[in-house]
Amino acid sequence: MTIRVLIADDHPVVRSGLAGMLGVEADIDVVGEASDGEEAVALASSLRPDLVLMDLRMPRLDGAAATARITESLPGVHVLVLTTYETDADIVRAVEAGATGYLLKDTPRDQLVEGVRAAARGESALSPSVAQRLVRQLRGDSERLTARELEVLAGVARGLSNAGIGRELFITEATVKTHLLRAFAKLGVDDRTRAVTTAMERGILP
Repeated sequence: MTIRVLIADDHPVVRSGLAGMLGVEADIDVVGEASDGEEAVALASSLRPDLVLMDLRMPRLDGAAATARITESLPGVHVLVLTTYETDADIVRAVEAGATGYLLKDTPRDQLVEGVRAAARGESALSPSVAQRLVRQLRGDSERLTARELEVLAGVARGLSNAGIGRELFITEATVKTHLLRAFAKLGVDDRTRAVTTAMERGILP
């Protein structure tokens, strides 16, 4: 059975590269290309492909919103996100929108092709780093930062020392360090800078 694929990406070079790469596979047929989310929805509706290979950051309508529209109105069409972005917020939005899989653009060619085949069958296709982030997201309340841990991290983000954070929150410097170490463990990091950037990536800190 031939898998009919629609490619949605706002970069022409990326679209043509993907079309060329997938087009040489005997069981894959690239039936269309879209340059933004609105066009992706329109073409998915008219072409009824088996799979839409969807970028996330596109003009007019982003990939997650386009995915939601397609999966709601065209239940037989699967969406595989292919993007350079792997923040927790991006991943969760795409999965909640109904994406069957989420691969990164640095995925090796053979893995991408297999991901297309799997997603077209309705099976999940996830890059390893994306899978790890999803697992962390789904672990539940035990892995979430407490209000105090967030306050301490916010102080770090503003450039305060442990002593300065302690004075601001009326707690000892040792207590600040304890909160920081617990936050490090939950975020899977081992230093202050990475803790702040990771918390921002996940939308935990503004």
